[in-house]
Amino acid sequence: MKKIVILISIIIAFNHCSKTGDSSFATTTGAGGSMARFTTLGNYLYAIDGDYMNVFEISNGKNPVFKNKLYLGFGVETIYPFNNYLFIGSTSVVYIYSVANPEIPTLLSTATSQQVFRRCDPVVAKDSIAYATLRGTGVCGGNQSILAVYDIKDINHPYQRNFLNMNEPMGLGYNDNTLYVCDAVTGLNVFDISNPYLPVLLTKRTDGSYIDVIPYNNQLICWINDGLLIYDISNNANPLKIAKIN
Repeated sequence: MKKIVILISIIIAFNHCSKTGDSSFATTTGAGGSMARFTTLGNYLYAIDGDYMNVFEISNGKNPVFKNKLYLGFGVETIYPFNNYLFIGSTSVVYIYSVANPEIPTLLSTATSQQVFRRCDPVVAKDSIAYATLRGTGVCGGNQSILAVYDIKDINHPYQRNFLNMNEPMGLGYNDNTLYVCDAVTGLNVFDISNPYLPVLLTKRTDGSYIDVIPYNNQLICWINDGLLIYDISNNANPLKIAKIN
C-alpha cells in the first residue's frame, strides 16, 4: 500500500500540471502507457496491486481518499481507461470493467484469443475496437505472439476479429489513425488503422529496445531499455526522433 500512495502523488501531480488552471479533476483521464499499473478516470484513481485493484477518490488532489479494494484474479498486469470502462490485461484474458459506479467497478466481460492461450496482455481501446499485444515468450508462456484486434461494439460480448503475427510485442498506443506497437525484436512498428480491423504496417523505427509508448499531443514518448526516446509525430505515420533521455 505504501508504494501505491507514492504512485498516487506522481499521477495526481501529472494530471494537475496537464490541466492549465483547472483543479477540479472532473473529467481527467490519466495519460499513461498501455503497460501502466495505475490510471485516473474522472475523480478516481485505479491502481493494480498484485491480484487486486485499489480505488482512490482524488477530487482533492492534496488528500486522496481510499475507497475500495477489489479482487481481480490471477496474473493481472496492466490497466487502461476508455470512456466509462477499464480494460485490464492479464496473463490469460482482457477484463473489461464498468465504472458507472466509480467506487465499485463491475466486471462486464472478457476478451480472449484462440491463437495464444497464456501471454502478457497490454491493451488499448479506440472507438469500437481494442488492440492487445499477446506475448507468448519468456515468463508469459505460450509459443506464439500476436497483435490481436477485438471488436468491442457490444461491450458485453467482445470478440477477436483479426490478428497479426509479431515477434516479441510489448506496449502500444495510438494517435488518430496510426497505431504504434513496441516489439523487443523488430523495433517500433507503425501501423495505419484507417481500416481499424485491418492494420497495415507502414514503417519501423529501430533506435532502441522498445517497451512502451505514450502518444501525447504531437509527440510520442517511448520507454526503451536504457531510457526514453521522444519522437515528433506531427506526421503520425513518420515519427521523427527529436531527443533521447538516458
